[in-house]
Amino acid sequence: MPIATRFVSRAAASSLVVAALTLAGFQATGQTASAAAKKAPSVVTCTTANTELTVTEVSRPINHLLVKATNTGSKPCYAYIAPYLRAGADAQAPLPWAEETTPQAVVTLKPGRSAYAGITTSTPDGEGGAKAKTLGVFFADRKGDATGREKTLKLPKGGVFFNSTATVTYWQDNATDALTW
Repeated sequence: MPIATRFVSRAAASSLVVAALTLAGFQATGQTASAAAKKAPSVVTCTTANTELTVTEVSRPINHLLVKATNTGSKPCYAYIAPYLRAGADAQAPLPWAEETTPQAVVTLKPGRSAYAGITTSTPDGEGGAKAKTLGVFFADRKGDATGREKTLKLPKGGVFFNSTATVTYWQDNATDALTW
C-alpha cells in the first residue's frame, strides 16, 4: 500500500506542477498580450472627421481628377474600399467603383500619410452629362457602407463635366496607381 500511495502522490504532484506551469504560462501570455495592446495604437476607420480631403485636376490622363485623403488624426486609419462620390449637388447616385482597381489589401494610413482615388469624369462613348461644381465625398466602412459625414469639395476651374462613364478607383497608396487604370 505505501508504494501505491507514493505512486499516486507523485502522479498527483506531477499533475499539479503541470497545471501550475500551464496556468503561469497563460497568465504570462495574457500579460504580454495586454501590454502589447496598450503599446500598439488602435486602427480606426478613415472618415471625413479624421482626414483632410482635396480634389485636383491632373494633366494626364485627360478627363481625370485625383482625390487625396490625408490622415490628420493621431491614430492610423483604414481607407476601406473606395470613396462614395457625388458629382454635383443634384447627383442621384454615387459614381460607380472601378472594380478592376481593387488593391490586394486595405490601405492603412498612418498619421500624416495619404491615400488616393482616381476619377474618370467622362469619355467620348459616354452619354448625357452635365457640369458639376462640387464633389461630395463619403468614406466606406469595412462592410462597404457609407460612414461619417459628407465632405463637399469645390471642383477645379469652377466645375467639371461628368457623363455616364464617370467612375472612381478604389483607394490606392500612391497617386500613380490611382491614375493608371
